Amino acid sequence: MSHCLMILPWERILLTFFALCQTAIITGGSSGMGLELGRQLAAKGANVVIVARRQDRLLKGLEIIEEAALDKKTQRFHQISADLTVASEAVRIVDEVTSWNGGLAPDIVWCCAGCSHPTLFIDTPVEEFPRQMDSNYFSAMYVAHAIMRRWLKNPEEKATTKTARHLLFTSSVLAFHTFAGYTSYSPTKAALRTLSDTLSQELNLYHAAHPNMRKVRVHTVFPSGILTEALDEENKIKTDVTKALEEVDKPLTPQAVVSRSLKALEGGDELVAVDPLSWLTKRSMLGGSYRNGISVIYDWLLAGVLALVMIYVRWDMDKQVRDFGRKFGATGMKDGDASSA
Repeated sequence: MSHCLMILPWERILLTFFALCQTAIITGGSSGMGLELGRQLAAKGANVVIVARRQDRLLKGLEIIEEAALDKKTQRFHQISADLTVASEAVRIVDEVTSWNGGLAPDIVWCCAGCSHPTLFIDTPVEEFPRQMDSNYFSAMYVAHAIMRRWLKNPEEKATTKTARHLLFTSSVLAFHTFAGYTSYSPTKAALRTLSDTLSQELNLYHAAHPNMRKVRVHTVFPSGILTEALDEENKIKTDVTKALEEVDKPLTPQAVVSRSLKALEGGDELVAVDPLSWLTKRSMLGGSYRNGISVIYDWLLAGVLALVMIYVRWDMDKQVRDFGRKFGATGMKDGDASSA
């Protein structure tokens, strides 16, 4: 088995995300952003494990990732079928990958699994709310809990490499600023953002108490729309009012989202914006979140401007919804029929 160790000489490069020969777990890795992430990490030399429910899609996804490998002779790839809404499955995955990786825990864990049901609040079946929380929040939280326990269980063991380990959540720009049609989805993504902030602070405790411990970094990515099969399915049930409010948001390809995310992560960002909309809304809503380097100045300047801008944005979106209601009624649909939603 090939597993390389890299010694990097200074803290800035210590934050490098995709060091060669690192091993990555990607949940939701059989399609969409997760599959593209696996492909790009493989192209940068990583060993990749993808996790999803459907075995057939995992096998097809693994072929795509293997084909992109930087070195097919030394890199290794694996797939695991699992239901991550069950906490014990997250533990099983971490154990299996650690065994497969020669007893070494993975270096990167990126939670991409999730789904959306964009319908108006009272038109959303009540059972959809816990399903969304299970799929988008608990599936990531269970994986985070399992991998953190593995990474932090032997803090006195001196690190054999200075490359940091990375835990990543995939949230949404809706965690910063939401709107009509996402009542079952936005709260789950906001929960991921606050989990990430809290873990980032807690890790300071372990790093300070055990300075020889290999560093662990926590990040969250906030994409807007992504051009995937899942988006096509969402648009089938999405109301016209939600579509109208989203017109300013131009979906990106998975390739663009992943490449921009990796670039930001290599720069040391904890909260990663991948397009102008998420970049601006992030800076209007950071609160006590960690800032990186020169972005502190940008954040301070933009926060003052955006505090005023967001007043207008909220007013404008509220006006659009009111105008829509006056013209078309309360269904959210232009034809007045919400049965398709």
